[in-house]
Amino acid sequence: MNDRQLMQDVVKLALLAGEATLPFWRADVAVSNKADDSPVTAADLAAHRVIAEGLQALAPQIPVLSEEDCEIPLATREGWQRWWLVDPLDGTKEFIAGSEEFTVNIALIEHGEVVFGVVAMPTNGRCYCGGRDLGAWRVERDGAAQPIQVRNAPAQGTKFTVVASRRHTSAQQETLLAGLSGAVGELELANIGSSLKFCLLAEGSADCYPRLAPTSQWDTAAAQGVLEGAGGEVIGLDGSSFRYPPRESLLNPFFLALPKAAGWRQALVELADAIRA
Repeated sequence: MNDRQLMQDVVKLALLAGEATLPFWRADVAVSNKADDSPVTAADLAAHRVIAEGLQALAPQIPVLSEEDCEIPLATREGWQRWWLVDPLDGTKEFIAGSEEFTVNIALIEHGEVVFGVVAMPTNGRCYCGGRDLGAWRVERDGAAQPIQVRNAPAQGTKFTVVASRRHTSAQQETLLAGLSGAVGELELANIGSSLKFCLLAEGSADCYPRLAPTSQWDTAAAQGVLEGAGGEVIGLDGSSFRYPPRESLLNPFFLALPKAAGWRQALVELADAIRA
């Protein structure tokens, strides 16, 4: 099976996993905390079971690293060449709050690079999918698929839009935004939860997503695939390619998500590199 066909099958699986979360949504679901104090619900676990079984059926030779099954020793993961990176329910806090801004994230990783990613929205049946060598699409509940592409600059009369997290910012990020405003003009902030922040960039609704606050590998990989397929990129604060090598910690370094051909790219990298230093 080629990667394009595999991606299409994963779209169906992500939507099934999303359906498994809905009986718990806005239903006063019980919440428990994991060792890192992050919340987990029955919805997270239900989606995880659907995904784990589905991926095993699709490609039994490819191992899975899921947020809900991540206690896999580095010694084991170091031997993986091609593997799945999964967040069964990204945006658990949004889910608990009754927001629609939660997603199912599934990415295929090879040698630390994202091959493709799928981001599904359970409440409306919309799905984003894409990969660097595959393109990117927004797929609606009825199956209609629309190719999507980043915008390299805002349309005439439109402000430069920065995507920010509702819940996470930092003094460094505020400094970066102030410097970016000096380079590109007045900023408009778009607040949205989960990996949908990347998807706004991918479909050309926003310009930049800087993240100078903690994330884990499963939070970003699937949406990075979508963004790369749409002509975007994710880079470290030093301008280096953002990768997923096997390492002891599953936390990500800080990053910038943006259109690859943006004229303001270098200015952003210089600002970020100064903050990093």
